Amino acid sequence: MPTLLANDEGMLAMTTRVKVEDLSVDEVLYRFFEDEALPGSGIAPGAFWAALSGLVHDERGANDALLARRAELQEAIDAWHEAQRGSHDPAAYRAMLEEIGYLEGDVEDFSIETEGVDEEIGTIAGPQLVVPATNARYALNAANARWGSLYDALYGTNAIGSPPPSQGGYDPERGAAVIAWVRAFLDDVVPLEQGSHRSVTAYRVERGVLLAELEGGDRCGLANPAAFVGYRGDPAAPSAVILINHNLHLEIEIDRTHPIGATDPAGVSDVLAEAAVTAIIDLEDSIAAVDGEEKAGAYRTWLGLMRGDLVAHFEKGGRQMERRLAPDREALAPDGSPLRLRARALLLVRNVGHLMTTPAILDRDGREVPEGLLDALATVLIAQHDRSRPIEERNSRTGSVYIVKPKMHGSEEVAFADRVFARVEDALGLARNSVKMGLMEEERRTTLNLKACIKAAKGRICFINTGFLDRTGDEIHTSMRAGAMVRKAAMKSTRWLNAYEDHNVDVGLACGLPGRAQIGKGMWAAPEQMAEMLADKINHPLAGANCAWVPSPTAATLHATHYHRVDVADQQASLSGKQRTTLDDLLALPIADGVTFSAEEVRNEVANNAQGILGYVVRWVDQGVGCSKVPDINDVALMEDRATCRISSQHIANWLAHGIVDRESALQIFKEMAAVVDRQNAGDPAYVPMAPACDGFAFTAACNLALLGADQPSGYTEPILHAARRELKESAR
Repeated sequence: MPTLLANDEGMLAMTTRVKVEDLSVDEVLYRFFEDEALPGSGIAPGAFWAALSGLVHDERGANDALLARRAELQEAIDAWHEAQRGSHDPAAYRAMLEEIGYLEGDVEDFSIETEGVDEEIGTIAGPQLVVPATNARYALNAANARWGSLYDALYGTNAIGSPPPSQGGYDPERGAAVIAWVRAFLDDVVPLEQGSHRSVTAYRVERGVLLAELEGGDRCGLANPAAFVGYRGDPAAPSAVILINHNLHLEIEIDRTHPIGATDPAGVSDVLAEAAVTAIIDLEDSIAAVDGEEKAGAYRTWLGLMRGDLVAHFEKGGRQMERRLAPDREALAPDGSPLRLRARALLLVRNVGHLMTTPAILDRDGREVPEGLLDALATVLIAQHDRSRPIEERNSRTGSVYIVKPKMHGSEEVAFADRVFARVEDALGLARNSVKMGLMEEERRTTLNLKACIKAAKGRICFINTGFLDRTGDEIHTSMRAGAMVRKAAMKSTRWLNAYEDHNVDVGLACGLPGRAQIGKGMWAAPEQMAEMLADKINHPLAGANCAWVPSPTAATLHATHYHRVDVADQQASLSGKQRTTLDDLLALPIADGVTFSAEEVRNEVANNAQGILGYVVRWVDQGVGCSKVPDINDVALMEDRATCRISSQHIANWLAHGIVDRESALQIFKEMAAVVDRQNAGDPAYVPMAPACDGFAFTAACNLALLGADQPSGYTEPILHAARRELKESAR
């Protein structure tokens, strides 16, 4: 029987724990599993705790050995660079990496064997959202972002080239520009046989065919009649027309009583786009969960999504609001038979990586358990609730559980994750490879050995993604001793980064991912710069990626237009068999050889990095906010998470290591930037200023990320951030 233990020793000294199956479990987390997650899962509590204990005690040794191997390789690389005394011979460098086993060697050709993926993974290309599991409202917004209003997305952002309107009434001139944009878009992706959607005065359905009446009385159909897949209302005067292009739906809404529809010749009141096809509920970089209470809160969001009963209550504009999962959209097929369209994104869940441990559970020796092992069993257990729902309401209609696994270094670590998921499947009575693995390609060792990494989990790979933010942080850390890095903004044009983006697609295609798995691209981090996103992010489907990350439902709606303009399947076919990069490209170090930075350049670079670190860390440590819009040094809102923080902190650490800036100057800049961040957060009643004292937990953690950055494992921010937040919570008890 479980035994209640008061004031158990550990970092959180006042935590009440429960002893069960030689584990010491935070009581809040224990009660979450016993009272919420286990009932209805089909798994007996005793079996769950026994499985968790076995997983922790059998596999933590392997987990620890993999982390030790990371440190061993980094020490060897650091020593080699130190011995070169500033010179760099690419051939000798590559030979050294091969000798120490950092480069794993050639892998014979193969194709992944993943079976039973949902169509959102296998055949539909589209945007992908990533949202923190600690915010139920955001999670519901992401799940419901499968459909979005093009009119709203264009009107309320700078996407049409001008700033969004301030609060006030409707701007008819701006509205007309939005409508013109959307009509031109329809002409491009679902054109009529003749004329333009701009000239339509009515849409009708006759004998299962969509017809458009044009100004002047002409009638015509679609250039591709198969693009018409459904409608609502009276066929002679439908209230909605549903089209499909490149496996993505568009819905033309018609309502002549609507303020917009009343002024439109065809009565069109809006055009909806199928947008966020998939979404990742994040337990990693975008959250702050440092103890059992916070971990339980994050798991509770995933549980509500898997049961379908998650509810969020919030206030907006002085009104109390409630948000739930959207029901599927019902319509009629062209022949009048019922048509049901999915209204929710297919949900994946991102577990933590192999590095971190959690005080939420202690093992038989009183040590914190590896958090990735807890996540593996907990998230798959919770997903069993999805299987008990009616099939049309399930997240996965194939019975799969989609887990994104981040921050793995090389094929041995991928193979370890694969083995852990196999143990979880056995413990929960699931068929092998029911758990599908999304592989984040965000560490340098994984990039260089990507083919071997995919092969290590070829039966369950459902996703590879270029996480270029973390990847840049690891690039800096791995080559910390090689020399001073180029300025952060210059990283985007470096040889290795361009090669990295192409390499990911080339290897994914060579390993047979199309039809079985996603090939993804990273985040657009500027949520208020939608015109810039529309101009730039079309490069992701053009690159052959069938998903790419966006920061909001609005961004997903706009990014979806790219997948209408680009047939990703055709792009992948045209790229298949190509190898556009070399190992030498990937190994090209982003060092500022022969560059002398001016004092002004150094100060500006360090200030920009320090301000970003402080703006993110102060919310992380003081408020437990793991991802948010953080104003940059120019007051431009950017999405920040631990990946962006890793780049900034590693960049300062690198310049400190090579004498570009000294410790005293860096500290002074941090203090000056603390005042800037305080000003930017002056309107937040929960915010605690850092300046002028600059001695709080958040400020100290932010400085340590840079000052101690060269010694952090792989340059990760988690150890320092977790310790600071725990200390702050301890101090408040």
